[in-house]
Amino acid sequence: MYLTHLDCPRCGREHAADQLHNLCDCGSPLLARYDLPAVAKAVTPEHFPLRPADLWRYRELLPVADPRHVTTLGEGWTPLLRVPTYGAEIGIEDLMVKDEGLIPTGSFKARGAAVGVSRARELGVERIAMPTNGNAGSAWATYAARAGMAATIVMPLAAPTICRRECVAAGADLRLIDGLISDAGRRVAELIAESAGAIFDAGTLREPYRLEGKKTMGYEIVEQLGWQAPDVIIYPTGGGVGLIGIHKALHELRDLGWIGDKLPRLVAVQSTGCAPIVRAFAAGEERAQPWADAHTVAFGITVPAPLGDELILAALRASAGTAVAVDDADILADLRDFAAREGLLLCPEGAACLTAARQLRAGGWIRAGERVVVLNTGAGLKYPETVDVSGVPVLA
Repeated sequence: MYLTHLDCPRCGREHAADQLHNLCDCGSPLLARYDLPAVAKAVTPEHFPLRPADLWRYRELLPVADPRHVTTLGEGWTPLLRVPTYGAEIGIEDLMVKDEGLIPTGSFKARGAAVGVSRARELGVERIAMPTNGNAGSAWATYAARAGMAATIVMPLAAPTICRRECVAAGADLRLIDGLISDAGRRVAELIAESAGAIFDAGTLREPYRLEGKKTMGYEIVEQLGWQAPDVIIYPTGGGVGLIGIHKALHELRDLGWIGDKLPRLVAVQSTGCAPIVRAFAAGEERAQPWADAHTVAFGITVPAPLGDELILAALRASAGTAVAVDDADILADLRDFAAREGLLLCPEGAACLTAARQLRAGGWIRAGERVVVLNTGAGLKYPETVDVSGVPVLA
């Protein structure tokens, strides 16, 4: 294993990687660091096509030392689809969708769960707990079951019902709460405090390895483009782990010498009903203030106070990117428009990225001829209510 240590991006303190950690003492999430010169000597891009088509093909850049602890359901290596018809319609000829809907449990959350559970298992964790907007809970419950680990999942009542069914099917201890993910987070904190160390906090960015699983989306995009980075990557941002992870992956690839110095501009997409990152970015602030009365049809990005706000904002600014808030009505319209032209039903969070792409191209921020990758973070089939069929005629 090439993992060397964990470091704090806020205060710079280093932490031993062979011990369980949550946040740094200063309150910041921790980031996993690797001996990249040693990785560059051990493997080259030519090795990866010879390996299985899953995220573990990048094992030198992942934190699990003993392969016996790898907990997998074949996650990763999702398709990068060209969408020329819709792209031409909105003026982005080279538009692609990275479709995470085909991953186990139906969302990109399986990446973080696979690596997070594997490393927790390796470090001796027996029970995890976490708040969730739905998909992360179902993914972590599923992978915990596969690892022989117990899981307590706290989920808002308004989360997609399929996610609670997945948790129950996986044998998780599911708790429902009448509130938002922030309310669920407070309940998880209480449960962990009462457990006397028996429960490990696996909440978003409260342990360092979920991010390591999600960063593999960045590796895959670059590999699928022939070790070339696109011009723009558009990402639906709630907790922001995927965006932070992709940013981390791109810098690792650059430091390895596998891609050039020119990196993609990153776009964080939120809903006008919950846009703390967009507001902070526009104000030039380093931290985001909690969003009051958060609500959106794109439930996965309903995160009023993301723990990783500093890291999200830093990634946007370092990449010369931006943050965009889009309306629910536009999300649903673009979801339908895209499906009718490309035959792919996106999740509402993925459709929000299309809305952002369309608006950014219309405003000139995305330039003609640029290669743009949109992340569809989950299967549209998990959100059947996004397509209104009430007007469909019933034949006699």
